Amino acid sequence: MPEPADPAAPARPGDQVRTEEPVRTHVTPAGAGVVELARPAALNALDLTMVRLMTRALTAWRDDPAVRSVVVRSASPKAFCAGGDILAVRAAGMAGDDTAVRAYFTAEYGLNALIAGYPKPYTALIDGYAMGGGLGISVHGSARVVTERASLAMPETGIGFFPDIGASYFLPRLPGAYGWYLGLTGARVTGRAAVACGLGTHHVPAAGLPALEAELTGAGAADPDAVLRRFAAPPAPPAGHADAVARCFSAPGLPQLRARLAAEEGQREWADDTLALLDAASPASLAITAGLLRAGAGSTLEECLARELDLACRTARTADFHEGVRAALVDKDRKPAWSAQAQPERLS
Repeated sequence: MPEPADPAAPARPGDQVRTEEPVRTHVTPAGAGVVELARPAALNALDLTMVRLMTRALTAWRDDPAVRSVVVRSASPKAFCAGGDILAVRAAGMAGDDTAVRAYFTAEYGLNALIAGYPKPYTALIDGYAMGGGLGISVHGSARVVTERASLAMPETGIGFFPDIGASYFLPRLPGAYGWYLGLTGARVTGRAAVACGLGTHHVPAAGLPALEAELTGAGAADPDAVLRRFAAPPAPPAGHADAVARCFSAPGLPQLRARLAAEEGQREWADDTLALLDAASPASLAITAGLLRAGAGSTLEECLARELDLACRTARTADFHEGVRAALVDKDRKPAWSAQAQPERLS
């Protein structure tokens, strides 16, 4: 009697798509490994099972000559991936389960590193929300396709955390201090603006996404770059408020940043909105994030992920993180009471 199939084993060409799992994988006859995120009730928030399923499939496909490229898509009409499973991390942190916290972040950051060093074309199709962990499984790949419905963000300072998943590496490398703006404020960037600021690589109208996917998983599996060039819209104009972002977020520190925003004349409404975002964020998270971005600007991705892992495990135990997640995702009152004595964590 044959052994039962391993439910976590990566798909091979000709395998049937597994429909009961939060990550579905299959390989098309043309040699495209397809990863479909299928946890729509949670907007594809990455839990440990999803991270492990993605890691296992990508690891097997990396050295499989039958797999020529990888396409990551979502089964949800609302989100590509709304982030990591931060509710589970909060629960473990509140219970003092440091082992569970470290296991989750180690696995997630390991997946980010795997994608960053992937030897085959890796294309993420982003149509809807891509936040936090959703950027971790897309930005590190070779191509990020965004539609007009895409909404990208690193909103962690608003929940008492910090931009992780390698964000301390890629955010400081975005042009015009835009990464500092996104990382500190949690502001969202949409559609073509995501390409202009460097988070996306190609803009394709949502109506054209099915045809693009058909090409990427079919005849174009061997040359995704050529397919993307055919489908992509013309280059995007500068991201919104780019000049004001560069003026203000190139400040050497948080006090100087606030002073520049207060003095901003050309984009007064934007500056007021930005100050409001900073005021709503955890003060400790802002200080941590500023330090991480400064350190990350001169570090390798490997160094950034190691630094983030250490800090994530400590932050998961803090009252501000527990309170921030409560206000955003548990009670959803959006009124976090940050610790009056909150002090930034040491980075090392």
